[in-house]
Amino acid sequence: MATEILLASRNAHKIAELSAILEPQLPGVTVSGDEGPEPVENGLSFTENALIKARECAKRTGKPAIADDSGLSVAALNGCPGIFSARWAGPARSDRDNLELVLWQISDLADSQRQAEFVCAAAAVIPQPDGSLREIAVLGRWEGSLLREPAGEHGFGYDPIFQPAGYEVSAAQLDPELKNQLSHRRRAFQALLPQLVAELG
Repeated sequence: MATEILLASRNAHKIAELSAILEPQLPGVTVSGDEGPEPVENGLSFTENALIKARECAKRTGKPAIADDSGLSVAALNGCPGIFSARWAGPARSDRDNLELVLWQISDLADSQRQAEFVCAAAAVIPQPDGSLREIAVLGRWEGSLLREPAGEHGFGYDPIFQPAGYEVSAAQLDPELKNQLSHRRRAFQALLPQLVAELG
């Protein structure tokens, strides 16, 4: 029997990416976007925020739901901007303002002190026959360091200043397909996949 998993997002690129990751491994499963209202993300971690989104979607629809929450973690900033990555420079939510503030905050640091990673929490919430909810959450990490100035035209957010470990270019200079293969989001959902197979397979 066919099963629909709702992704708690309206982002068409994210829906397409996660469909490509999950559907080949879950026969009979389709991943669709959710058009419902966005819940308040008031968790204190990526995992809490991802679960909030997936939980609200599953409760409202009665269908299995998945969600993610992600951001940049800078070692010298004690893990910030973290869950505040999208609004680090203020309410305008400008990608450029956010990354320029991070660069300014670590401008005095040596290259060896500029370690950073992208972190993604992937969550699934699956309604059970007894009315309870089965909740699963995992983390994916993409390690690297921060450049001294933006480079590259691909990607978004902090991609132009993030240099993945093992590469000499920014994430925004990588071929988009390669970037998606390496990304923290793919790593998180690949880690979530075996548990989804066990629950829905």
